[in-house]
Amino acid sequence: MEPVIKVNKLCKYYKQHKKEPGLKGSIKALFKRKYKTIKAVEKVSFNIDKGEMVGFIGPNGAGKTTTLKVLAGLLYPTSGEAKVLGYIPHKRQAEYQKQFSLVMGQKNQLWWDLPAMESFILNKEIYDVPDKQYKETVNDLAKLLDVKKILKVQVRKLSLGQRMKCELIAGLLHSPKILFLDEPTIGLDVIMQKKIREFYKNYNEEYKTTVILTSHYMDDVKELCDRIIIINKGKIVFDGELKKIIKKYAKNKYLTLVFLKEVDKKDIARYGKVVNYEPLKTTISVSRHVTPHIASEVLKDLPVDDLDIAEPKLEEIIRGLFQTKKKI
Repeated sequence: MEPVIKVNKLCKYYKQHKKEPGLKGSIKALFKRKYKTIKAVEKVSFNIDKGEMVGFIGPNGAGKTTTLKVLAGLLYPTSGEAKVLGYIPHKRQAEYQKQFSLVMGQKNQLWWDLPAMESFILNKEIYDVPDKQYKETVNDLAKLLDVKKILKVQVRKLSLGQRMKCELIAGLLHSPKILFLDEPTIGLDVIMQKKIREFYKNYNEEYKTTVILTSHYMDDVKELCDRIIIINKGKIVFDGELKKIIKKYAKNKYLTLVFLKEVDKKDIARYGKVVNYEPLKTTISVSRHVTPHIASEVLKDLPVDDLDIAEPKLEEIIRGLFQTKKKI
């Protein structure tokens, strides 16, 4: 099967003006400007198949949003090739623009002083959505997101979570085949983040929409994506299954112990590195391959009331990789 997204040696460079400080620097810049080249994306290559949900992650300034904007046709690439559904994005063909949606958590497409429904009607006309399809889509999505009662309320009077749900409906009205999600849950509380993630998961399962997700909330990536692409300084440093990263670089597991009576810290430190200590509840870090043995020993030797074994958080693993500059 032909990949729906094909990226080959994609590059996007910017020229940035360098100005010396002070009045003298400003005068010199009038006659002779100096520039430096910023390599936002450098020879990026990957393929994505139909229906995949892929996490596209990396630190700030890594090139995530730039790549998405090239794929959406908002930016022209400096060199290389990008094709989505057989189209070249920067040509901005109407046929292509009707088949994808770019949802950015920090950008609004709804009219602030009008009810969300008014913006939906505008999008309907822009994307030439048939009346029957429009009504069914709005009804289905409003029901899934539980926003039927607020569609006729001015957008500025809605909570952030309600606005985000309406933004989602606006972005999905034309039933896109490709969905680019850039920080889709930013600013939302934990409960709302979970609801939005559940919606995306159900939507992907039902419509087989291909999704690229960028997010600094690693729970978004962990709960939605089996595959991740890690980008750093404009270059792809990993492309594969999320579980492989966890297995390869999460060398330890965390044991959280709840005791029936107070236990001294030094008595616990014999079993692993103490991460968080309280006399009645302590978390220790132990090597992955000896976790079952340590858990057994702790249960036998200490007055344990409850024991929980957990993987390290994904953001902790990724942060560690970038800090130690390991080759992934």
